[in-house]
Amino acid sequence: MDYKKLNKMVFILGIMAFFANGDNYAVSPLLIDISRDLNISIGNAALSVTAYMLTFGLFTIVFGPLGDRYGKTKIINITAFGTAIFSMLGAFAYNLPYLMAVRALNGAFGAGIFPVTMALIGESFQPEKRQGAIGKVMGMMFLGGASATAVGGAIAYFGSWRWVYFIYGFAEFIIALFMVKYLEKTPGVIDKLNFGRVYGEALSNTKLISIVGTIFLVGFSVFGSFTYSGKFVQDRTGYNILIVGLILTIYGIATVIGGRKAPKLRIKMQNKFLVFAGVLGGVSLLLFSISSLIIAIGVTLFGFGLSFVFLQSTLVSTAQETMPKLRGTAMSLASFNMFVGGAIGTTVNRQILNNYKISDIYLIAGVILIIVGFLGRFVVIKASK
Repeated sequence: MDYKKLNKMVFILGIMAFFANGDNYAVSPLLIDISRDLNISIGNAALSVTAYMLTFGLFTIVFGPLGDRYGKTKIINITAFGTAIFSMLGAFAYNLPYLMAVRALNGAFGAGIFPVTMALIGESFQPEKRQGAIGKVMGMMFLGGASATAVGGAIAYFGSWRWVYFIYGFAEFIIALFMVKYLEKTPGVIDKLNFGRVYGEALSNTKLISIVGTIFLVGFSVFGSFTYSGKFVQDRTGYNILIVGLILTIYGIATVIGGRKAPKLRIKMQNKFLVFAGVLGGVSLLLFSISSLIIAIGVTLFGFGLSFVFLQSTLVSTAQETMPKLRGTAMSLASFNMFVGGAIGTTVNRQILNNYKISDIYLIAGVILIIVGFLGRFVVIKASK
């Protein structure tokens, strides 16, 4: 595949990742409207979020091996149409069971986009270009998540919560059509699908396990703390949810910029790169925890976003290199650890929020990120030998 086609592939996959990840996070400002419209409590409305996340986590494990067996492009195309259709169907929910069902199916299909996309990029690019391409798509993915609160809140404010699901789904459907046309078909890399065999091979790979274990810590500290960043910024500034959403978008913008800069910085800094990334993220979160001025909050969010994409793009590209013939399976394991880490981090931080100060969440996450920087340096060097 020539360089022009590869760039087009990265662009299309990045836009899909933007909307697919935003589809999940856009629900945050909608729960009050959903509960009022469906005549249910906010707690019950939140069950639709739980339904999405549970199937997303479960099916992350499934789609990687499917991509290895049947071809990554085919699986990405199927999951893109699936998540688009069930997102749009969410707009027509008339009760909680219906909403939970379509959101669960939306999450199941959405789970196939991230790991298989990363695997497709991994096998399409040469090593010197791989991290940059992964970083670009990853940056767009988390820009979608970071901006979704503002986007979803604005759509709901001027229209309805139903429009949020429909617009995100319709955008995904249009992109899925472009994917069918422009993504070149890729063959499967294994002749027979055997989940026990492929995951047995993956779990016996000590280099891969050390990498995905580190990714778990990244998910725990980054996702687990970012979940509460909207409340933290709102408490410190007093701004409404739309303004807070725009402020949080700074984090997403940083991930896009960082994804482009990561390869050059990694080459320049060599083995010090991950230590730098961890310290950058740790210091940013420590300063974020004590910030109240909008400029300081924006700067620390920017440093946090850079740190995340530096760490994650390096760890993801390294994870793929440990199992080059089963990249889909390796990415499923990496994605599973990232999102499970985030889920556990969110749960732990909820207890911190209930019993201590919200700023303590970012103090702890900052310390963990600094540890991740040093640990990541060790495991990447070990995996490269």
